[in-house]
Amino acid sequence: MKAIVCKEFGPPSALVLEDMEPISLDKNEILIDVHAAGVNFPDTLIIKNMYQFKPELPFTPGNEVSGIVSAIGEGVTSYSVGDEVIGMPLHGGYAEQIKVLPNQVYKKPKNMDFATAACFTTTYGTSHYGLKDKAELKEGETVLILGASGGVGISAIEIAKAMGAKVIAAASNDGKLEICKQYGADEFINYGNYDLSDRDQIKLFRTDIAKASGGKGPDVIYDPLGDKFSEPSLRSIAWGGRHLVIGFAAGEIPKIPLNLYLVKGCSMVGVFWGAFVMREPQNHLANMEQLAKWHEEGKIKAPITQMFPLEKAADALDHILARKAVGKIALTTSFYKE
Repeated sequence: MKAIVCKEFGPPSALVLEDMEPISLDKNEILIDVHAAGVNFPDTLIIKNMYQFKPELPFTPGNEVSGIVSAIGEGVTSYSVGDEVIGMPLHGGYAEQIKVLPNQVYKKPKNMDFATAACFTTTYGTSHYGLKDKAELKEGETVLILGASGGVGISAIEIAKAMGAKVIAAASNDGKLEICKQYGADEFINYGNYDLSDRDQIKLFRTDIAKASGGKGPDVIYDPLGDKFSEPSLRSIAWGGRHLVIGFAAGEIPKIPLNLYLVKGCSMVGVFWGAFVMREPQNHLANMEQLAKWHEEGKIKAPITQMFPLEKAADALDHILARKAVGKIALTTSFYKE
């Protein structure tokens, strides 16, 4: 069994591909032959020891997989050998096999291929949890999505539209915005046109947000970027708006003056989807059932834009770090089939 292993914290180039010992199952465990694994921005942080979740060395990264159950441990009654499933491990996904507990797995929708299934849980789960449970997004409201062409960005566009919202997509170039248009965004802002370290340029950026939102500002800001993008976006938020803190893919964690939340009458809401999954597993599964239904109905497409073989995991992560990814990236193993 081959797996990508992080033996020392560092860049993707430090990862190694190794032949591992066969996996033995304990009671109440499930063995999955992994067909595909999702590649996510937090994976680039975990291997540098910069994420909230810090596994001990050595470990295999990857927290979402799809595949087929190849063995079950004593006491497992909800799954059988041959079941096509989606797994949500804390780590270990960049491998040809992985063992999980029953509460870390659910049945793969029949109309979903393995690559899509492997990339469905984290991004769509995060965006749905953020927009539905944390922002309580209502039909007719306006959402500003920063970094809109990335994996979580595209998922946020599709989910916001499925919930009846107006979407303002913000991305770094017109090509990325064209992708956002294909997935349902209504208005578009190219923040690559502005130097957001310059006060006059910030004013122009905020003017664009005001125009795109009909003058009142977005009701919800979906913010996976942080850095220089958060504060000017927040200054443009509508009264009573909700600023969703998803992550800091653009670099720095911003230091935002708290008085802005006071004068805007708005809320800053943290979206830690991984903790939600562990603390509220039944609510998480209900959310995933809703997402699977929307996918079946064609309301969300969950695009896979690139696939890399398992041994090229470092290249896939470098692609994300270079901010070249549009949509989601999947790793495929020797088990993979369409």
